[in-house]
Amino acid sequence: MQHFFTYIESRLGNIYSKNEIKSISHLLLKQFAGINSVQIHSSKDTKFTDDVINKLKMSVDRLHNGEPIQYILGETDFFDLCFKVRPGVLIPRPETEELVELILKNHKNENNHIRLLDIGTGSGCIAVSLAKNLPNAKVSAWDISAEALKIAKENAEIHQVSVDFCIQDICKPELLEKKSDKWDIIVSNPPYVCESEKAEMKIHVLDHEPHLALFVKDDDPLIFYRVIFLYAKKNLKKGGRLYLEINSHLGKETLSLFQQQPFERTELYQDLSGQDRMIMVIL
Repeated sequence: MQHFFTYIESRLGNIYSKNEIKSISHLLLKQFAGINSVQIHSSKDTKFTDDVINKLKMSVDRLHNGEPIQYILGETDFFDLCFKVRPGVLIPRPETEELVELILKNHKNENNHIRLLDIGTGSGCIAVSLAKNLPNAKVSAWDISAEALKIAKENAEIHQVSVDFCIQDICKPELLEKKSDKWDIIVSNPPYVCESEKAEMKIHVLDHEPHLALFVKDDDPLIFYRVIFLYAKKNLKKGGRLYLEINSHLGKETLSLFQQQPFERTELYQDLSGQDRMIMVIL
């Protein structure tokens, strides 16, 4: 096993920190050798089969080429659940867990049948996590990507929750013209990273994750928030709530967009690192 640690450090030492390499090593050993973090110290003399060695080396080579570890493993953890992920779907982030936690904090004890919509569901991490923790809720989830919805449906099946998935473009004018008052909660983690921020991002994100789910033009960074606002204004029930993850650099600007409207309440929340990250609006 020591040969593996030496190999991965030599291949990835210029790309990842020591702590990141340690974490990646543990993930790969668990996935391909069946050795968890607790067993590693007692398994130092373990000899791998040729098949395991080949899988470990191939994975390290893919990491060296910038591919995210989550795509290599085909899964990632989110809100204490394991989600399938593949190229074509955004990898769930820890910050988004805080958005789910905020919603559950406000609605966990509600026994009525909440109607909830997740706009831009991606892997389904938000919709599935909420459906799992709000068993009485009727959850729907939209995305413009058929590939993303395919993965989201797999995740719903794995976790045995009912989510109504639909391919939908929130920017379609005819969708924004309809009025239904049917949702108690609308949640979204839309694309919000400005193209000018690409220079600050890691290569494994830029080269492998879907830009459609990440980036917006610098001259109109709040485009999706305006569109979601228009839809929510017509389709949230009175007293309904809109929850949004936002660009931490645009907290005040995004908040101002909603404060210009006669909503009952609009609040800006920070994530665990103290960055502006979420907005809640009560109609």
